[in-house]
Amino acid sequence: MEGLTKAGKPGQNPATTLTTLELLSSVETVEHMSQRRLALRLGVAVGLANSYLKRCVRKGLVKMTKAPARRYAYYLTPKGFSEKSRLTAEYLSHSFEFFRNAQSECRRTLRAAEARGWRRIALSGTGELAEIATLAAREIDIELVAILAPGRNEKEIAGLPVVARLDDIPALDAVLITDIQNPQTTFDALRAKFDPVRLLTPTLLHITRENGTRESDVQKAETME
Repeated sequence: MEGLTKAGKPGQNPATTLTTLELLSSVETVEHMSQRRLALRLGVAVGLANSYLKRCVRKGLVKMTKAPARRYAYYLTPKGFSEKSRLTAEYLSHSFEFFRNAQSECRRTLRAAEARGWRRIALSGTGELAEIATLAAREIDIELVAILAPGRNEKEIAGLPVVARLDDIPALDAVLITDIQNPQTTFDALRAKFDPVRLLTPTLLHITRENGTRESDVQKAETME
């Protein structure tokens, strides 16, 4: 699922783990591949793709041999196949973990909105978190009325009508932030147009609200009231 971060070995950058898995999968499926083509498949700069490739060669995961026309052929070593299998299992494990955590967060946040009498709620941000929110909403007495997605041409995403502006949504009670890529930017932009109290921010997005507080701080304050 797009936008997910995956954890690797302790202390390893999650993005590095996922990029390594994608590199090993690319080498397995395409034997003769230029570094430019590899970079395109990985979605990184050519220099960075070359750095990842050299690291895999040093670790014995990939074997490199010369090919005609100053090109190189890349093969997965037995150690590379084993590492690919391990990373795939890890990828799936963390994907399911993300899904469970995200669904729990969305359910909790939407139930808090329901308790306040906020029934008509829009989502802001597309992707897997928006889809998870639609699943969580089925268990709660609220109505997801639209998804705010400026610049998108689709008429519908995750089963919800797409709108470009908040003004396009009548009688709106609250907005649930579901933008994983730029959650803080989305929150800051919306707070200038909409009551910040009614902007719902799942804790996993780590959004800083008013006065430097986060959603977890707001929850603690509400519990103490």
